[in-house]
Amino acid sequence: MQKQSSFKGKQLSGTLYLVPTPIGNLQDMTYRAVETLRTVELIASEDTRNTQKLLNHFEITTSQKSLHEHNFKERVPELVTLLEQGKNIAQVSDAGMPSISDPGHELVVACIKANIPVVSLPGPTAGLTALIASGLSPQPNYFYGFLPRKKNEQAKELTTLKNEEATLIFYESPHRLKQTVKTISEVFGNRQAVVCRELTKVHEEYLRGTLAELTDYLSENPIKGECCLMVAGFDGLEATPITPSELTLKQQVQALVTEGIKPNAAIKTVAQNNQIKKQVVYKAYHEIEAPAE
Repeated sequence: MQKQSSFKGKQLSGTLYLVPTPIGNLQDMTYRAVETLRTVELIASEDTRNTQKLLNHFEITTSQKSLHEHNFKERVPELVTLLEQGKNIAQVSDAGMPSISDPGHELVVACIKANIPVVSLPGPTAGLTALIASGLSPQPNYFYGFLPRKKNEQAKELTTLKNEEATLIFYESPHRLKQTVKTISEVFGNRQAVVCRELTKVHEEYLRGTLAELTDYLSENPIKGECCLMVAGFDGLEATPITPSELTLKQQVQALVTEGIKPNAAIKTVAQNNQIKKQVVYKAYHEIEAPAE
């Protein structure tokens, strides 16, 4: 049992402030966040170069130390020592809330263990910001973050989430988004889903539809920018997974090519699966129109 009084009572140590930073639009930086970064003795940053741009914009001169996934084992003890000496430290990630899909949680745990106050400031977080405009049910919601990269590991993890009734929130890189949506559709069936990209930026965009519709769209329209993917929760009815026959011939070939199969072999496989001539699939994949009669 531990009790923390964040702003009352005397304390010998400093305080660790968890300060959110904008996820795109710099106007989302709060007055309190700016003032905190100005008044602490040190800022622990995921990437000091990225954070320096933010500090320059708001004319903040506080010094920084890096804290990321490659140096946290050495850096956390250093920062805890400074806090125990009475110095106040702010922790920031490159964008959004610290520790959410970003490094920093280890410092929080170390501070709690050392009875150093940890104070979290409210601010931007991509998952909930996108969720409330998605049109999907905001309550309950289940934030997952990034799924495993390998398809078999991803499918295994998704199987554990298949019957989750809450709206699911994932982060994904744009070059992996198409395959991730396809894998989710294969495991979950054809649910409603929303992709939000470039949140708070000038190119902010929402793609709303079924998983099948999103798979089809992303196959023809690669997208760029930071992505948040939200998928409707399980409604109690067993959905029918999307089968290859629900995709166009070209999409079926593209899916196999993405998995590392050579185009000619993929065309042959799709032809066999659909019980049609290989030439038909070849023309569909290469978008060769039949000659006019």
